[in-house]
Amino acid sequence: ASSPDEEWPEAEKAEKLARGAALKWASGVFYRPEKLEGLGHYRRRETQRNNSIQSRLKSTVQSYLEGVSAGLEQLRSAAQEVQGVCQDLGAARWALLDSADHFQGLQQMRKLMEEHVQLASVVQVLPQIFSVHEVFSHILQLLHGQRLLEAHVELMMVEQLRDDILSQLHLRGLSGAQATVLSYFSGLQDLNESLAKQLWEIVGSSLRLVREDPVLFVTAVRIIEREEKIDDALLLEATFLPPGRPKGWRQKFYQVLQDTITGGRFHAPRLDAEGPGLAKHLAALQKDIVSELLVVKDLMVQCVPAHYNILSVCTATFHQALSSHLQEILREDLDKQGLFLLLEWALRVYHSPEMMAHPDLLPEVDVSALDPLMPSELVDQTERRYVMKVKASVFEWMQRTLEVEFKEWFREEEPETDHEGFFQSALPAIVMQMLNENIQVASLITDSLQQKIYNMALEELEAFLGRLREALVQCGKEHQQDRAVPKYYISHLLAVLNNNLALSNSVSSLHPDTACREVPGSLQAALDRMQKKATQLLLEELLLDLQPLCLQLPSRKWLSGSQLVGSMCEVIDKYAKDFSRVRKPVFTLLLAESELLVANQYLRALLQRKMVCKSREERGQLCHRLLQDASQLRELFCGLGLDRGQQSLEAVFALRELICLKDPALLSLEVLGFITKYPDVSDEHISTLLDIRGDVSKEVRHVVLEMMAQHPQALPEGYRPIFSTILVPVPELPFCLRKGKCA
Repeated sequence: ASSPDEEWPEAEKAEKLARGAALKWASGVFYRPEKLEGLGHYRRRETQRNNSIQSRLKSTVQSYLEGVSAGLEQLRSAAQEVQGVCQDLGAARWALLDSADHFQGLQQMRKLMEEHVQLASVVQVLPQIFSVHEVFSHILQLLHGQRLLEAHVELMMVEQLRDDILSQLHLRGLSGAQATVLSYFSGLQDLNESLAKQLWEIVGSSLRLVREDPVLFVTAVRIIEREEKIDDALLLEATFLPPGRPKGWRQKFYQVLQDTITGGRFHAPRLDAEGPGLAKHLAALQKDIVSELLVVKDLMVQCVPAHYNILSVCTATFHQALSSHLQEILREDLDKQGLFLLLEWALRVYHSPEMMAHPDLLPEVDVSALDPLMPSELVDQTERRYVMKVKASVFEWMQRTLEVEFKEWFREEEPETDHEGFFQSALPAIVMQMLNENIQVASLITDSLQQKIYNMALEELEAFLGRLREALVQCGKEHQQDRAVPKYYISHLLAVLNNNLALSNSVSSLHPDTACREVPGSLQAALDRMQKKATQLLLEELLLDLQPLCLQLPSRKWLSGSQLVGSMCEVIDKYAKDFSRVRKPVFTLLLAESELLVANQYLRALLQRKMVCKSREERGQLCHRLLQDASQLRELFCGLGLDRGQQSLEAVFALRELICLKDPALLSLEVLGFITKYPDVSDEHISTLLDIRGDVSKEVRHVVLEMMAQHPQALPEGYRPIFSTILVPVPELPFCLRKGKCA
């Protein structure tokens, strides 16, 4: 036997560790002498502690030994019982082997019993089998008499008989016998088809029957539900599925009902898609759909089980069929009226209280959960088609309006006037009314359509202004050939300006958003071009009347005091009276442009037809004439309402100061001030002015021109050019003979 230390090496290791720890602790505690007094007390405490631990260990070991003893006793008893069971099983095995022959006899008896039971069941159903064809005839009579429930009951009985026989044959694997049975019961297929045909005819007339004779419709639904339950039961068993199953008559019921809803009205022959024909068709659809949904809601719902959701099915069917029908109509080449009717009907009428939101249909009928009647892409495409049709119509109307306006310009009478006496025509009212009506009509459909029509209207108005401007140019060309044609050319030009102003003031009112009244830049530019062209033609007329007078200056006769400028004032005053027939913003513009034209022509005549002063007296006479002419013209325009600050005649006064300067040596300073005020003046202009003075030496001229070169001027923003359009003739070079001296 091995020692305990060899069996439990961990115990020896633990004891050594414990002794070492105890010695370490004791040496630490009793290191000092004063601690030795408590040694006896500590020894007693440790002794008590060891006794307590030993007592507990003994108790635990005793309990463990008692449990082990009880377990060993139970194992001994179980071993004895198992040994007894084994002996009994051995005896039973020998007994079974001795009785195996008797069991084979019992198996044969069981087979005979099963055959007897089957024969008994066949004997019981033989009368039913022999009467099958008679039952077929009776069922057929019931179907002809529309006694559908009775016919269906007998039909189910015959089907059950056939299915039971087929099930038994299927279990026994007798496929040949199954074919014989199916041949014998072949009449069932014809009866089923005959019954189904009558059911679908009833379902197809359901909307009429639920109002006239709901019993027949309810009968059909009951038969369909019976068949549906049989289908469900057979599918759950999943052992044997008889021929013709599942019938799926409930699904067929939905299909027939949907075909009935969509058949007659949504697959109509090609309809008149323009105007009244389409309107009548949509009105008929609206009336029929509402009335039939009311029938479904109030009558048909009561005739079918709740799980049919018949109202939701019919609503969805109408919705989908109508959506497809509208897409079919949109494949036609509809005019703008047809497209508008379709958009209005699909987007407004369909969801209004007049149709799907009818008070008698709510809240049961709700199409908001369905797909849109027209997909957003189709709506956008249809809106664009409508805009193109409207655009073509607007172009045609505007072209006719332009043609009428062009003819009006050549009539032998003045244009009409408003209550304030301003010239005008009906053109702005016609154009704006046409555009505004189309925009307002589009607002009845969607905001997007209204915005598209608004954008189209601005584009067409801009194009129309371009064509109107071309017509005005054409009229101007004809007038240039014969100033007597048109007779009231100036009056009609003034009417064009008033019309243009009216259009400019009215464009902002077309915008769908009242908070946004800004005129697009391209349209404003077209309006400005139109105004500029009419103003240009008017100024050309003024120029034609002023040119004969301007040709007479400068001259000695003019210098001596002729009434040349007085005649110019009379021409200007005459035109100003005509200009008063336009509204103030344009009138002020015409005055300013006329004043600029007069100043430009006056300076042009002075600079292009040089008159060199031969003496100081002649130079003083020229300064006096310039002062009188400029003052007379300035007072005229001031009297007409044009402020001095807006006039360009100040350039004549400034030019006079250069000519009146007594000391030529100071010309460089005066010219510097002049070019600072009028930065578009050139060296040629200044050189010509120096020539007019007649007393400027080459040195002074060189100093003046050098100073100008050293002080180039830039045109400030908003500056109205005066001198840049005046071309000064190039001085002639002196002619020299060969080997001679130039003069």
